[in-house]
Amino acid sequence: MSGNRDFNNPGNSGRTEPKLGNLDQLHGPQPPAEPDDGLPRIQVEPAYRRGEPNGRDPYRKRHRWILPTLIVVLLAAVGGLWFNQTRLRSLVPRTDFDDVLHRAQVALQAGHLDGTDGTSARELFEAARALEPDNDAARQGLNEVGRAEVARADAAVHAGNLLEATQALTNARELLGGGSDVDRLAQAIAKAQVSSGQTDTLIAQAQQALSQNKLDGPDGAAALYQRVLSAEPDNAVARHGMDQVGDAMAAQIQKALSANDVANASAGIDRLAAVLPNYAQLPNLRASLSALQTQANSALNDAINQGNDALRGGRIAGDGNDTALAHFKAALAIDPNNAQAKVGLGQVAQALTVQANAAIDAGDTEHAKQLIEQAETLAPGSADLVAARARLAQAPATQPAETQPPAATENTATATDKTPTVRKQEQEQDTTPPPQPALTGQEQVQVADMVSRARQAAARGDIMSPPGDCAYDLYRGALAIDGNNPEALSGLQSLPGQVQQQFNQALRAGNLKKAGSLLDALDNLEPGDAALSISRQRLAYAWIDQAEQQFDSGDRNNAASSLEQGRNLLPNDPRVRELVARMQAGR
Repeated sequence: MSGNRDFNNPGNSGRTEPKLGNLDQLHGPQPPAEPDDGLPRIQVEPAYRRGEPNGRDPYRKRHRWILPTLIVVLLAAVGGLWFNQTRLRSLVPRTDFDDVLHRAQVALQAGHLDGTDGTSARELFEAARALEPDNDAARQGLNEVGRAEVARADAAVHAGNLLEATQALTNARELLGGGSDVDRLAQAIAKAQVSSGQTDTLIAQAQQALSQNKLDGPDGAAALYQRVLSAEPDNAVARHGMDQVGDAMAAQIQKALSANDVANASAGIDRLAAVLPNYAQLPNLRASLSALQTQANSALNDAINQGNDALRGGRIAGDGNDTALAHFKAALAIDPNNAQAKVGLGQVAQALTVQANAAIDAGDTEHAKQLIEQAETLAPGSADLVAARARLAQAPATQPAETQPPAATENTATATDKTPTVRKQEQEQDTTPPPQPALTGQEQVQVADMVSRARQAAARGDIMSPPGDCAYDLYRGALAIDGNNPEALSGLQSLPGQVQQQFNQALRAGNLKKAGSLLDALDNLEPGDAALSISRQRLAYAWIDQAEQQFDSGDRNNAASSLEQGRNLLPNDPRVRELVARMQAGR
């Protein structure tokens, strides 16, 4: 209770009774007086003082599990977001992709199935699949376009428009990869052509193609004769024409064998086996090819191994036949499509570019120019080579310090009288290249604009085309003005990585032709990269997979073409040999 008197309190008698307080603490320090707020005092005794050992707080004990539980819940939530990121990402608006997909569906409903102006359903669905290769809607859209092409071909056959039916059937086969409907329509078109009196026309076209040595392919003599035989299996003229096609293809194969051209001989045998699997001379041609391959493989391996040894030994290029350049060229003479030899030549070009940069740093621009010109014959599109040439264009035309003639205006006695410090300063002044002229304001704006446009082109995927407006050409243009521009240099040297990403996207989307052109671009930009072999194998296997699907669906001609594409990339791969054997056996 407070000791203050309250005169307004009715119970106050006007007298205050004295209090002695706690006498036990009389000689000790007095505690500080607590402030008086005029309210009754309440003393709260902690519950843990009674009945709890060691003074522990039971409240803390009961709630000790809250923090670990919160951590577990948080980890579970993060894990759920991680494992469901694909589904959650699909909920995020995708403006570009959704717009392309919507326009593709509108074109499909309008019947605008195919074209070359970028507005057809097929082109738009392919563009959507390029944006998101794993998207089911884009893949299903392409299948719907293929089925619509089947329906268009069917309607064209009934209407007697065989040209439109053939075009629609070709598109359907490319999109669907064959199938029973495609085979049925192919037979229907062949019968319609015969029934409409086009047999003589087809035979005449086949004979003309044969005379022009146009043997295989969709418009080749073999395909035209086979269209006649599909409707009239006993047509003697068409049968004799197929025999002539086989003889002509065998003559081409024999010519390649005589020239030790293993690649063309093997590809020719594959095409012949696809067109005429029972051709009588096939076993002899295969035996001759096998003997030639054994001989060529031994010489090829020796040339590649010797080239690698010369590369490691520093014998890059020059006179004589024991250089890396000479050995890799010999390997390509045996097999023009050999991947290891191509990578070896790319490594030679890289080594020459490194030497050229060192010569530029040393001031020997003439030697650097010779090295760059030599490397340019091997890898004209190399990003590192383009950067080195840009540096060379702005380097001062000086000679190395050790080859500089003495100054004509200074006699020997005078030079001897000078102190070593003075002579060293004069030598440094003589060998220091003159400063490069500063860019004008207009040139700076032009370079910045070209670098900006190059970045935008790279983001769009326009890396090597269209000419003049692609990232590669724009970076080169910027370096032609400012050879040491760091943004242009780094941008140009980052292009191989961007091309690799586009290659991966095209491969996942099944656009093998585009993937092939991107692989060529990679080969130009970074020819010595060993990772090219992996990309080449992936593309080759994709072509082989497509060839197997086409062959299983009965499309032998396109299967042979796809197999040839895969074989050009990996001539001696076991999968190639296995599929060749299947096609030759007709199973």
